[in-house]
Amino acid sequence: MAFENRKRLKIAIIMLLLMGLGMGVNHWYRLPKYHSGDIALPFSATLADGKAFVLRDLEGQYVLLDFWGSWCGPCRKENPALVQLYQKFNKQSFKDASGFEIVSIAVETKEDKWRKAIQDDNLYWPYHIGELQRFSSPTVQLYGVREIPTKYLISPQGNIIMVNPSFETLNDFLQDQLAARK
Repeated sequence: MAFENRKRLKIAIIMLLLMGLGMGVNHWYRLPKYHSGDIALPFSATLADGKAFVLRDLEGQYVLLDFWGSWCGPCRKENPALVQLYQKFNKQSFKDASGFEIVSIAVETKEDKWRKAIQDDNLYWPYHIGELQRFSSPTVQLYGVREIPTKYLISPQGNIIMVNPSFETLNDFLQDQLAARK
């Protein structure tokens, strides 16, 4: 009987270890591909209004790449905070940047739902890209996005400053970068 209990205990321990390892691998797998200090890879796309977009055209500004989806509850919950961040910093003067922009990259399959979410959530900045192949879309794959929401803050020089920062961290960072008022 004692032998059987030890055997069950060993099996239980091995199962727990494997489950823990699996959760760790899953967490690792879902981490974004790039980190602070990496160069933000250039890309081009078509905006919701049909205009061409090139990331390099925003060099000299702080840029927040926001990977999201109309179908993603946590993404939609964050949208009011994104709107507030844009309202607060878009027209500001920074020490080392000419502005702040948000580039929303929607991980979608249905264009009509994406466009409706932009309207419903009052996402009024001009840079909206619809990646209609979900996680196999070119920009999503380029940036190694494996879950949404995912955010990258890019410096005026084109380097990634932060990956998935909280809105408080973003606010504090941008506030610290504001030019002194004269």
